[in-house]
Amino acid sequence: MSGCSSLLPVTVAPYPHGNSDRKLAKGAPSRIEILAFLKTCKDITRIHLAHAKIVRNGLQQDKFIAFELLRACSTAKSMEYATKIFSTLEAPNVFHYTAMIDGHVLSGSSEDGIRLYYQMIGSSIIPDGYVTASVLKACGLGLDLREGKEVHGQIMKLGLGCNRIVGINLIEAYGKCGAFQDAWKVFEKMPEQDVVLRTVMMSCYFDHGRVEEACAVFRGIGEKDTICWTALIDGLVGNGEMSKALQAFREMQRDNVNPNEFTLVCVLSACSHLGALELGRWVHSYLRNFKIDPNCFVGGALINMYARCGDIDESKQVFCQLRDRDVTTYNTMISGLALHGNSAEAIKTFQLMKKDGIQPNDLTFVSLLNACSHGGLAELGFEIFYSMKDYGIRPQVEHYGCMIDLLGRIGRPREAYDFMKSMNVHPDNIMLGSLLSNCKLHGDFELAEILAKILIDQSDLDSGTLVLLANLYASQGRWDDAALFRARMKNRGIRKEPGCSSIEVDGNIHEFLLGDIRHPERDRIYLKLGELDELLRSEGYSPVIKVVLHDLEGDEEKERTLTIHSERLAICYGLISTEPKSPLRIVKNLRICYDCHQVIKLITRVTERKIVVRDRNRFHHFENGTCSCGDYW
Repeated sequence: MSGCSSLLPVTVAPYPHGNSDRKLAKGAPSRIEILAFLKTCKDITRIHLAHAKIVRNGLQQDKFIAFELLRACSTAKSMEYATKIFSTLEAPNVFHYTAMIDGHVLSGSSEDGIRLYYQMIGSSIIPDGYVTASVLKACGLGLDLREGKEVHGQIMKLGLGCNRIVGINLIEAYGKCGAFQDAWKVFEKMPEQDVVLRTVMMSCYFDHGRVEEACAVFRGIGEKDTICWTALIDGLVGNGEMSKALQAFREMQRDNVNPNEFTLVCVLSACSHLGALELGRWVHSYLRNFKIDPNCFVGGALINMYARCGDIDESKQVFCQLRDRDVTTYNTMISGLALHGNSAEAIKTFQLMKKDGIQPNDLTFVSLLNACSHGGLAELGFEIFYSMKDYGIRPQVEHYGCMIDLLGRIGRPREAYDFMKSMNVHPDNIMLGSLLSNCKLHGDFELAEILAKILIDQSDLDSGTLVLLANLYASQGRWDDAALFRARMKNRGIRKEPGCSSIEVDGNIHEFLLGDIRHPERDRIYLKLGELDELLRSEGYSPVIKVVLHDLEGDEEKERTLTIHSERLAICYGLISTEPKSPLRIVKNLRICYDCHQVIKLITRVTERKIVVRDRNRFHHFENGTCSCGDYW
């Protein structure tokens, strides 16, 4: 085959994998040696080496070698290279097409996979169960119901309807496309309606946010295995049902079903969202007890869990103990340090990343710029922002958003606005909203009005933006304008996300809303709240009622509203439920208000407690009347 060696330039580092590479590079390797080497090819560099030897030895039309070469490309998601190799094959067979379609599915290119399948049909190649299952995955990935039904018709004509692998993928394709009636029809015709098929159905319901139906399928399963339980926990986490996910994990333990690595990562994700540090520590202990050495996947989840649950020191310890670190691991550590305001350590971790020879990606720079934003490091932020080009990374809206937020936070909203106007990307609602919030914080209502007009004019307003605009006008006492935006929310069926704070006590998560009276210990909580309010006032506390964004009658009512904020209720429950002087960890879904921030500083002084609060933006470590953010958040 002429011209194959010039498909792509082959540049290989000398023997990067030792003896096996050196053996391949010397003399004429046998067909068996080439096949053995192809099975070790996990990256494009080794694939180039193997392909060069295949061409030099005239084996490029060997059917089995070509299949293994294409499969290696597919596994490495090097589909451009695979496509060029495939185009040189004189008579590709069903196995070559299967390898190519699998590769497109792995790379997320469903349309290319489906197109290749029809190309194969057009070449009079009869599909088998493997290629049919592969194209069904492509149909499910691309949510292409019409093509899925056509393939189903071919399955029936070819007599593949009883093929188990085909049946599973057909159910999944219909389920992912939301055609659940069709999925159940296939399910009912399957010879074995076992836990695997029901797990597939359950996962498809979760994919469409139909949590109750997914849970109903789960309850109908007889003997549940690890994969089934993991799919349930993963589906609950993916749909934001973190508490239910942890409850399911506890039920899994009671059923004596052992979790696998993926189960534990799902549980760690739920712990991260809820701030369930004690359960997260139990998972870490489980890994140690069973001598499971955390890889990048599990290690990254542990780093994230500890960071988001408030124990950044443990997060750093896990990071240091990992044998292997990839770009995701580093990004997670940098992001965690940024979340805690440890900007200098985040930068040092980035330097270590470069020293380890790991190439940063766009997410690395988002985390770094967030670290600069939380630390108020404007000059360093701009230095990092402009250094992105050295790594071939073009700034995206997320990077520009970090810079806008950085300038806005340090009280330079006008500079942020000028910077925004110079961008080569269009500002989105998040960026405009961030700057608008900072204008409100620093009292630049003139610029806030300009930004509000841009937001109103440029797009269909989402719920977050409507809330932001309503709060802007409420903060200025413009109640009619605030009511206008709240009415727009009501007309569109949008509800403001209520403030919710949670605290973990004895391994259980306790959640509180504004003025919550659902907790069984409510009487003791409100008694402690009253005692605390009196104590704080004796220490000079005066409520900052201007942060109350509702048109309430009289200052007394506004002060009452501040007193019953969710984070204060969570703190009071912690004070009555834990040992004196032990630290409290609170998770809040919204940004902590200025008044609560001042109050918590005072609480740490009068109770001699350390209180760690994670709000929507960052961590606040309160101790001895001060906060780690330096009153800048």
